[in-house]
Amino acid sequence: MTQYAIYFNQQWVGDHSDEWFRSRVEPSMAVVRDMEAAGVLVFAGGLEEDRAAAFSVDATSGTVSISDGPYIETTEYLGGITIIDVPDLDTAKMWAGRVAEGCGWPQEVRVIR
Repeated sequence: MTQYAIYFNQQWVGDHSDEWFRSRVEPSMAVVRDMEAAGVLVFAGGLEEDRAAAFSVDATSGTVSISDGPYIETTEYLGGITIIDVPDLDTAKMWAGRVAEGCGWPQEVRVIR
């Protein structure tokens, strides 16, 4: 079995009405329930959109330094992540497609090493 990260950057979501976002809750949760039932779900969750709530930790100087805010200012940032544990790439592609359909926006997939 291999673990894969299925994730999206918040900017890939696009601008939609509150009604549209509410319409994505059930399809998204249905995919999560299906992953749980299939025994492939390790973790799934969205991240806080308010990047001011983030903090950074850096130990490259030899001392741990913790500071408010994101590590770097960037135009794209992670919006959510799902970790699955599946037997092969084709199965990972299938689940990633289901996640993309459920959410209504693109996903990227990478093997976890």
